[in-house]
Amino acid sequence: MNIREFYEFVGGNYEDVLKRMVKEERVVKFVRMFERDPSYQGLVTAMDTEDYDEAFRMAHTLKGVCQNLGLGALEAPCNAITEMLREPHRDVELAKSLLPDVTKQYEHTMEGVKSLKE
Repeated sequence: MNIREFYEFVGGNYEDVLKRMVKEERVVKFVRMFERDPSYQGLVTAMDTEDYDEAFRMAHTLKGVCQNLGLGALEAPCNAITEMLREPHRDVELAKSLLPDVTKQYEHTMEGVKSLKE
């Protein structure tokens, strides 16, 4: 798939990210770099070990990466879990219930990243 098809597949906003990054090649480069971003795995690990300060940091970082790349469909559940982990009104149980939504959308996004043509 090409980069426009990728953004359609993942529910992202290609036109918006292209305005910021100017060149399609740059968009492709940064989308491919997303595969190496450790934020999602860091979020999962922190949730598993009940390190909710680290989970907040990882969720917030992942949300920001998604926002910068125009990955709105993944950004939405990342934003929700970030807000549930934010102090002083942290709701760990609700955050745990949101993690499957983040995982589902992350896996879908990664499927798209891996399908990008060279």
